[in-house]
Order: sequence, then structure tokens, then C-alpha cells
Amino acid sequence: MKNFKPNLIKAALITSGFAFGMTPALAQENNVQDENLEVIQVSGIRGSLMRAQALKMDNSSIVEVLSAEDIGKLPDTSVAESLARLPGIAGERRNGRTSGLSIRGFNENYVGTSLNGRELLGMGDNRGVEYDLYPTEIVTNVVVYKTPEAGLITQGVGGTVDLQTIKPLGQKRTIAFNADYEQNGQDSANPDYDNKGHRLSFNYVDSFADDTLGLALVIASMETPRQEEQFRGWGYATVNTTAENTFDDNGNPQWNPRRYDGNDTVQASAGDVVSGGHDSFVRSAMMERDSIAAVVQWAPSEKLNVQLDALYIDFSENDVRRGLEEGGAEWGTSQYNITGIEDGLVTSGYYDGFYSVIRNDGRSQDAELTTIGLNVEYQINDNWSAVVDYSTGKVDKTIADIESYSGVGRAGIDGRPITARSWQQTATGVVFSDHPTIAPVDLTDPSLITLAGPQAWGGSLDPVAAFQGVDGFAPNTAQDGFVNKPVFAEDLDSLRLEINGAVDWSIFSQLTAGVVYSERTKSKVNNGAYLTAPTWPNDGPIPNVLGYADLSFLGIKGVVAYDGLALYNEGYYIATDAADLETGRLGDSYEVKEELTTVFARLDIDTEISGMFLRGNVGLQVVSADQKSFGFGTVTGPTRYVDATPLEGGDSYTDVLPTLNLSLEVADNQFIRTGLSKVLTRPRMDDMRPNTTVSFSFNDNSILNPTVGQGPFSGNSGNPMLKPIEANQFDLSYENYFAEDGFFAVSFFFKDLKNWHETGITVADFSEYYIPGYHDSSDLTDNQPPATLLGTVTYRQDGLQGIVKGWELQGSIPMSMLHESLAGFGIVASATFLDGEFDDGSQIPGLSDEAYSLTAYYENSGFEIRLSGTKRSSFLSETRGISLSLVNATDNGGELLDAQIGYDFSESGIESLEGLRITLKGQNLTDEPTIQSNGTDARQITQYQSYGRNFLLGLNYSF
Repeated sequence: MKNFKPNLIKAALITSGFAFGMTPALAQENNVQDENLEVIQVSGIRGSLMRAQALKMDNSSIVEVLSAEDIGKLPDTSVAESLARLPGIAGERRNGRTSGLSIRGFNENYVGTSLNGRELLGMGDNRGVEYDLYPTEIVTNVVVYKTPEAGLITQGVGGTVDLQTIKPLGQKRTIAFNADYEQNGQDSANPDYDNKGHRLSFNYVDSFADDTLGLALVIASMETPRQEEQFRGWGYATVNTTAENTFDDNGNPQWNPRRYDGNDTVQASAGDVVSGGHDSFVRSAMMERDSIAAVVQWAPSEKLNVQLDALYIDFSENDVRRGLEEGGAEWGTSQYNITGIEDGLVTSGYYDGFYSVIRNDGRSQDAELTTIGLNVEYQINDNWSAVVDYSTGKVDKTIADIESYSGVGRAGIDGRPITARSWQQTATGVVFSDHPTIAPVDLTDPSLITLAGPQAWGGSLDPVAAFQGVDGFAPNTAQDGFVNKPVFAEDLDSLRLEINGAVDWSIFSQLTAGVVYSERTKSKVNNGAYLTAPTWPNDGPIPNVLGYADLSFLGIKGVVAYDGLALYNEGYYIATDAADLETGRLGDSYEVKEELTTVFARLDIDTEISGMFLRGNVGLQVVSADQKSFGFGTVTGPTRYVDATPLEGGDSYTDVLPTLNLSLEVADNQFIRTGLSKVLTRPRMDDMRPNTTVSFSFNDNSILNPTVGQGPFSGNSGNPMLKPIEANQFDLSYENYFAEDGFFAVSFFFKDLKNWHETGITVADFSEYYIPGYHDSSDLTDNQPPATLLGTVTYRQDGLQGIVKGWELQGSIPMSMLHESLAGFGIVASATFLDGEFDDGSQIPGLSDEAYSLTAYYENSGFEIRLSGTKRSSFLSETRGISLSLVNATDNGGELLDAQIGYDFSESGIESLEGLRITLKGQNLTDEPTIQSNGTDARQITQYQSYGRNFLLGLNYSF
């Protein structure tokens, strides 16, 4: 039997063309013939698993590895989908795509991501990377570091994901074409979208000039559709069970007569809750991404190696969301009756009416990413080398998200028909049907529906002169829509100087030391505008009706469909700048700057203990940070317009991060690994803003409530002095590599969270911001001033602590080990069990108690069949809230099942088809929904999303 030793693995990988991080000199050194050398040249599923296993085995840190099946071909259609199958890693679906990742219970905001070892910018709102936006065609290997080492500059409390491209130098010419036809199994419910898309890519790898110049080029383009049915609940209101004939001090009735009219078929008890309303829709989207990636490698001599990497991504996504926004029991109307209650939750009933707001919302997201890296390595002598690495990256992102309102007539117009419904609480949210006595309203009839807001929700327009002085139509009737248009920009420049060389210092065999300097800037301008149809104060027909959107999944026929975003872009609406009227606009506009200087040193360990090989490293990082933030303090001034004051803040500090990794080969190809380290994640960018805002709730219940914290005034702020999130961690694993394509491993880890960010609360006096006549209650409660001018101010602060610990089990088993008749069959499986929380009992964002992954495959004689499934339990996530801000939500988890079948004609014996591979993929085969609830009762559904199955037919041709 051949010894499958790490040094031979490196040579095998180099020969296969999937090596990374090797100098040409080392490649030449390992090209010598060795009778024990086992060259890993296998492509396809088994080849991918073998290379990944070899890289995992050879690393002295605890890592997980994903390797391409062939040039330009990862196992799945996105990096995120493939990574989600690795142990300790769980994927999160957003808008139907596996986009986010959690590593050991921490979502992508707490995970470092790099490209060829350099920090990679994301296209999201914070530091986290949305992995599905990066083309799989550029990736050769992905290494997930669960334990860091001193030279790993990009870190996260969860871990680090390093995307690695091919090194073209010394490779033979390879040209590959990939084409996929994509179709969603769910028909589009919107008349102006379809469910079809495509993916195209071109890969070129070659070496020139006697293998001193290498080039790798990838050009990729995709259009991928998504369909979605979504129920989104406002929340669950407490049923008013106040005793009959109860009045407040002003003589206003406090009870609901409908609880005593004899039409409730069940009696509500104090504390029972009921669905308070919804804004549900059908969504159709098309994501488009064009990308170009290139790697140029030049080695004019054995001493000098130069590599230039470049990546450009042009991303856009356009979608429409058409549906209804309707108040329900309590929050929309008190005129309802109850017909079913189970364990404190109202499960059925009917309400007599609400003027339904038809929503024809649209969103366009456009982003561009450019990143360029230059690496120069010089071999000083036989033992020492020096590296200079420079990189620059830039992201620009704009979102235009419009809400367009229509209905049975503008608020204030008499004689409008009102929508009455029955409802049933189900596992998918609320499903509606006709009211038992009141006729339904046909919301698909364009002769009935007008382009005007049917609810008087435009209270912020009160000071605008253009909407004053019209009898019967106050300014609050002038809101017919709203547009959020935030603009993000981010830049990152980095310079790394490093030396490394062989040493003979007792157990230490190599020294690596260096310094890294980086500058990062991120800004957000939170633009927005109130939209009013030019017909105000009247209403009018909808221009360019497209048909209707099908809402049958809610039990509702549908709604009139039109393109609200196009109307906005064409200048149809009157736009009123929201920054003048909402404190949250400039209150969420900011710029954050960071300068980091990292000095590091690492000593590699290579020795023997009692005849057992011990490898590893010990090292130290010293990170000096200088951070500054710029923003605004915003309040509503005496004119009822926003007053803004520029603010800035920042801090400087130093962190010391020690690391130790040890790998002991206790028997042939069996390792015990351990790691001790201190890790950090830099603060979220939106938390570092210096902004402060003062808010007021125009709600009589709040205005007249004397309890501090429940009154109308409140404030919030960021914190430009936040320190990094920190954790001390311990890792221990046992890994048994019993075959070149088979292993099993058991890992335990413990993270002691020493500094996490939490919400701080303080009480403030808002007397100076009170505007008599404006901040008073409504006419219904006699225009009273606030019962208290004290309120709470929330902000972000350091200091929260907690723990996360867990077990990871994984195995890759070639079934031929059981019997030769099972040759080609194999199973890859993992299970992760986590336990953790903060000291205050709150949840870790992204932590699922349990996560499982199973892939069964067959690969033989050109046939490739794979069935993959993942499952995770509930976890704390985020969703878009008011003004596109991110707010916490509980995701109930779920199961995803994918399948793939293909044939590689290289095995067919047909020479003309050599290099051709066809593949059929099915994704989300069980049509698994994404479900969010309020966290205390899983029956209280706040969001239910169904996306349908997705299918891809692909061709891959290489020569």
C-alpha cells in the first residue's frame, strides 16, 4: 500500500493542475519522479472529493475544502449551495436563492471572506458576502478555515472562507464552454415576467513562452428567474376583551361591542392574539450577472514569480411584487367576529371591511464590483523568499424600491366599496375567503381600481405647502406611493509585505513574518421620496394596465397589475424628498473609514514525538485600528421639516491575537488536531455610524400613555467607538483518512465570546423637540399633549458575552469498500450540533441547534448521478423592514433536496464527442418553503415564502 503522505499530496495536486499557493520553484521541485507519487488527475465527483480530501488532510489548521469537479465546474450552481453541504456550515435562502452562510452558528456578517488570500468586498449592506453573486466558474478550490493562523489576515468569529482561482503557469491549454437552460417549476403569477433563464461561460487556461507565462480567463453571463408566493403578516394583535361598558377618563368606550353581539362562536380570553393584518404578494424576478475574471502569471526565472488577478462583476436584479396590504382584526378594524381559537391563537373569523391597498411594487438593484491584485514573490536564496502583495477593490450599489398604491378610490372620497373577508389561520399563514354576508370586491377590475392611495397614510406630508387648503383632503391623503433609493459605495486598498524562510530552531522549521496595511471606506446615502399621483386630490385610471396578478394562493382572485417602477422612472409621480420630512433618511446616511495595520509572525512546527509526526504553527497578530465615522443628527424642527446637524466620531485601539495549531499523526493517515486562538470580527458598518435620530409615534395610544418607553418620543443612534467582536476559541478533532477518497472525522469546538455588540437603552427628556399642535393626539381624543415627554434612546454598545460550542461529525465513504459490485457509489454526510447563547439569553445570529447534510452519488462509465439534501433547525435571521432597513426575524429552518444526473461522453468511446458532458439538475425538489415566525409561537407565521422547483439542463464542452 502506498503511504498517502502530505508531501506527496502536494505533488499530486500540482500535477493535477488544481494546486494553489505554490511557487514555480516548488512545482519544479516536486515534478521529479517518485515511485510513491500518486497523481490525482481524476475529474468528476470522485476527483473533486479526492482533491478536497487531500487539501484538508495536508492543512495543519482545521479546515473544510470544496474543489471543482473540472475547470469551471463546481458541484452546484452557486458557491453558497456547495459550501452549505460542508460540516459546520449552513446555507440561508433569501428570495429563493441560497445566498447567506452560517459557519459554526455565525452568519456571514461574522465570517471573513477572501479571494486568493485577500479580503473580498461584498455587495450587501455590511461586511458579509452574498456568495451566490460570485460566479462559480472562477473558483477552483474553496477553503474554509475553522481555526486561524497568524498569516490569515481576513478573519471572523465564525471562520474564514477563501475562494481560490486556478494558477495557470505550467498548465496545458484547456478551453471549456458551459451552457445551461434554466426554468422554474412555478409559472409566473405576473403577466410581464416569465420563468425561464440561462447561464453561459467560457474558460481558457494556457501557458506560453516555455512555461514562463500563464493565462487563465473566465467570461460568464447569466439570467436566472425566480418566482415567489409570499404571505407576510404584520404581526399578532391582542384581542380586546375589555369588559362591556368600560370607558376611559374622557368618556371614550374601551370595549369592543363585537365581543358581546352574540356572533362570536367561541369566547376569547385575555391574552388571546389574532392576525393584525398582512401585506402579501406574488413576486417575479430576473437576476442578471456578467463577469470577467483573469489570472496572469509570469515567472521569468526560478527566483521571480509575478501574478496578477482581476475580477469584474456587473450585477442587476429586477423584480415586481404585486399583492395587497390589508389591516386585519384590531389593527385594521374592530369590526370582526371570531369563529375559532386554539391555545390562545385565533384561528378563524371574519371582518367587515378595510379599504384594501393594492400594491404594484418594483425593485431594481444594480451593483458593480472590481477587484485587482498583484502578487510578486522573489526567492532571495535557497531558504528565504520575500512577497509583496497589493490589491484594490471597489463596489458601487444602488437600489430603487418603489411602493405604488391603488385601490377603490382615494382616501376621503365617499361611496367607495369596502373589502370584507373571512380568514383561516394555516401553516402557510392566513388564507382568505368570502365574507358570510358581504359581497366581495373585484380588485382585478381596472374600471373600478384607480391610481390613488385608499388609506390616509401620508401623515409626514403635513407641512408640505402643495397639499394644503383642499377641503376633505388633508395632506395625509396625498401619499400614493413611496420610493426607497439607497446608494452604497465601498473601497478597499491593501498592501502586504512578507518574508518567509526555512529555519532550524529546535521544533520550528519555517518562519513567516510580515505587515499588512489596509484602508477601507463605506458610505450609504439613504435617499427616498413620497410619491403622489398628478390627479390629487382626485383620482384617475391606472396608465398601461398589464392584466392582473394571480393571488389564488391566498384564496383571493388577484389584483390589477401595472408597472409602478416604470411610472416612477418616467416621471409620472410628484416626488417629495423624504429627507426633508423623515429623520430616518439622513439619520441612516453615513460614511465609515477604517485604517488597519497588522504585524504578524508565524513559526511552523515540524517534529516527531514518540515516532509520531507533529506539525503545526504558533503565531501572533498585532492589529492597530483607526476608525472614523461621519453622519448626521436629525430631529423634526419647529417648521415640521427635518433639521440635520453633521456629526462625526471614531476611535483608535490595538488588538493582540495569538494562535496555536497542532496536528499529530497518531497512526498512518490518522490525525488529532487541536487549536487555540483569539479571533475577532470587526463591527458592522451600519452600527459604526455616528448618527442620532429623534422619532415620534403619531398614535393616540402612545401619545396618551404616561409610561416611559411606551410614550410617543424615542431616539436611536449608532456608535462610532465600537470595538471588534472577540472570542477565545478551542478546537479538537480526530480525522481518519482510510482511503484516498474516504475519511471520517469528529470535531469539537468551544468559543468564549468576550465582546459582542448589544442594544443599550437610556432615558432622555424630549421636551425641546415637542411642537405644540403637531405632536398632540388626534381629534378623536381632543388633541391632548403627550402624557410624558420622557422617552428611551437605543444605541449599540460593547460588552455582551456568551458562548457557542458544538460537535461536528462527517464522513466520505466509497461504497466499493463494502463490495466490489458497489464500485462508483459513494456517500458524503455530515451532522452538526450546536449550543450557544448570549449571557442575557438572546440568540446568536445564524445559529441552528442542528444541521445535517447528505449526498449520495454514483459515478461510473461516464454516468454521474447525485442526490443531495440539507436540513437545518430554526435560527435568528434578518429581513428588510421599514425603509429597507435590516431587522431581526426568526427563520424556522427547513430541508432542501437537489438532484443531478449527467453523462460524460469522454467515456463513450465516440471520438467526436470527446470532452462533452450533459447534465440535468433539479433544485428544491420538494418545493420547501421558507418560514419565519414571531419566535414565541411557531404557529404565528410572520412570513411564508414558496419558490417552486428549479431545473437546469446543461452542456459542458472542453478541449
